[in-house]
Amino acid sequence: MDSPAPKSSRNPLLRLIAPYRGLPRSVYTLFVATVVNGLGVFVFPFLALILTRRFGLSAKETGDILFFTTVAYIPGSFLGGKLADHFGRKRVMMVSQFLCAAMFIPCGFLNDPYLIAGFVVASVFFDGVTDPARTAMSTDVTTPENRQAAYSLIYLGHNLGFALGQMIAGFLFASAPSWLFWGNALAAGAALALVALFIPETKPSAQELKDSLSGDSSEKAHEGGLLSALLSRPSLLIFALFTTLYGFSYAQHRFALPLQAGQLFGDGGAKLYGLVMSMNAVLVIALTTPIVALTKRFKPISNVAFAGMLFALGFGMLAFAKAPWLFFLSTTVWTLGEILNATNEGVYVANHTPMSHRGRFNAILPLISGLGFTVSTPIAGRIEEAWGIPALWLIVGFASALAACGLALLGVSERRALRKRATAG
Repeated sequence: MDSPAPKSSRNPLLRLIAPYRGLPRSVYTLFVATVVNGLGVFVFPFLALILTRRFGLSAKETGDILFFTTVAYIPGSFLGGKLADHFGRKRVMMVSQFLCAAMFIPCGFLNDPYLIAGFVVASVFFDGVTDPARTAMSTDVTTPENRQAAYSLIYLGHNLGFALGQMIAGFLFASAPSWLFWGNALAAGAALALVALFIPETKPSAQELKDSLSGDSSEKAHEGGLLSALLSRPSLLIFALFTTLYGFSYAQHRFALPLQAGQLFGDGGAKLYGLVMSMNAVLVIALTTPIVALTKRFKPISNVAFAGMLFALGFGMLAFAKAPWLFFLSTTVWTLGEILNATNEGVYVANHTPMSHRGRFNAILPLISGLGFTVSTPIAGRIEEAWGIPALWLIVGFASALAACGLALLGVSERRALRKRATAG
């Protein structure tokens, strides 16, 4: 007689969360800390409204301030990567995230928008210092076998926290604007306390780095500086360059998508855009776990390549959009690509980063791959002005497909190299 199926196989909920079971305790701590931190991301989504509606700054002044907040992150990230590899991930986070949070506290008492902007820019700098250390810590506490599940859980935590936090932030903006700053500081401090209490220093020891040199792992330490380490891993540089095109394409959901909705539907365009973005948020939260369960058997680079094809299809079809239903269909498709990319891109980078340079790689590589996102608006604006929105979407679709094909070929090349080494061994 057949034995009964295990309880986990009969329970849909248990099957759904199965990818997240058995992860290191530090991963669950990072998940909770990410939810808490996301709950308090109040300032940056509302910064433009704070400066214009509360303090009456012009659109030009506000745009300049937002530009400086973007620029301030870059030197902070470079510094944070170096410090994380030298002093340790936790030590850097304890100082930099505390300072990042502390910069918001005086903003709640100030009535000078320029002083507030100065403190916010300083906070962004320290956030830049924090991020490479935080990502390196996530890599340290995971392995190639559990990294996709761990990274997707942390990604899910960010989206859960952020979605709930924006509802709170909308209420605070209308009734208690100072608490946008104080609440952001409190949430960041609470998240930092969780890391301080429950996660030890994760930086590999000198002995671990030395022992790794005798192995053939793609994560083994590198004896040399940042440049030589990057050049020793050309696949990572190629990967980052192709994902730059993803960044350019994905950024159009914030520029070309609302612009097209307004052109087609006038005042109703804003409502349509709000609805499709709400659907995007719901889909990300609802589908991240099942997508991870379905795709965990594939290599990260294969998943990232497939994400590009979903971007190409989802954004490309908007070249022919005339009715609202096509906007919803498009958003469903490119959101699937967003989830696949977000849960696999960092995994690929982590699996190919030398453990001796995790902080520095997590500073420089996101800046390279994020370049497409940074320059997307001015480039897309000129394309739209010259040829119109449909042509822009066709170019976006082509760029995504080109990057997807390039990444697929990179994956094929890596598999051939692995087989060749196995045969030679």
